[in-house]
Amino acid sequence: MPETFAAEAEGDFDDDFDDEDEDLDEADPAADGVPAPLEGPTRCGFVALLGAPNAGKSTLTNALVGTKVSIVSHKVQTTRAIVRGIALDGAAQVVLVDTPGIFSPKRRLERAMVTSAWTHAADADVIALLVDAKRGMDEEIEALLGPLKDIRKPRALILNKIDLIRRDTLLALAAQLNERLPFDRVFMVSALTGDGVADVRRWFAEMVPLSPWLYPEDQVSDAPMRMLAAEITREKMFLRLHDELPYRSTVETESWKELRNGSVRIEQTIYVERESQRKIVLGKAGQTIKTISSEARAEIAGIIEQKVHLFLFVKVRESWADDPERYREMGLEFPKGG
Repeated sequence: MPETFAAEAEGDFDDDFDDEDEDLDEADPAADGVPAPLEGPTRCGFVALLGAPNAGKSTLTNALVGTKVSIVSHKVQTTRAIVRGIALDGAAQVVLVDTPGIFSPKRRLERAMVTSAWTHAADADVIALLVDAKRGMDEEIEALLGPLKDIRKPRALILNKIDLIRRDTLLALAAQLNERLPFDRVFMVSALTGDGVADVRRWFAEMVPLSPWLYPEDQVSDAPMRMLAAEITREKMFLRLHDELPYRSTVETESWKELRNGSVRIEQTIYVERESQRKIVLGKAGQTIKTISSEARAEIAGIIEQKVHLFLFVKVRESWADDPERYREMGLEFPKGG
């Protein structure tokens, strides 16, 4: 049985990107309930988004930034690396740290993710606890409240998925959480629809310190495009395979080459731990990997506004989750012990 398999997805790509309607530039933001841009001296700082797995941190990060910088999946603990999205609000630049979901770690990779999340929370200028309002108070939220008391930073409580919950239930949940840990502000949002997101972004902008901007105005993330492209492919893999593929799989961008015709050739490797998992990723007659490749190629091309030739290879690497180099590439510290 061969160890690798490659698939390339090709397709038509429209290079004509229409500009936004010019009339939108003249629109009054307040007319749609959106706060006017923050004025005054420049501000810049880091905001750590904390929460249990699948609370919606990645969806909220993307909504605050206004474009995709973090992958979204129904599979728990999708975010592994620390993803920094950069949101602008007038004179303020808010650097959003989308941390891995905090949970009770059992394996080395999970311990590294949780340690990284708490480290970045302690270093941030502002803390935001995101709670899935549909799930309400549970053991995972209980476990977060204690350590948060020791972090002396402005903190907000964000109840997400409010479109699925009655208002009186939301108010009771907010009161319950505030009684356990006082928050400076409480927001009720739907990260998926964008409801309430502008108010959250404005408060973050007001809370970060006076400071020059750390990034250019048009930069939306500090993650290299190679890493974002790998994350996009991993997202498509999870969405396609759901529970068929174990959590311990990863994607790495091995090669990124700009071609003379303006297109980009990208080679990525999907690492799994067993041959049976490799067969799942490939699918019958290679159809699954071709679909994953096609969907990832289209999204990457849309982001970089170039035609993309994407080649995916699937390899078995039994001990990838115990390789310190893999942790460094994800921005995680390699934990000692098993």
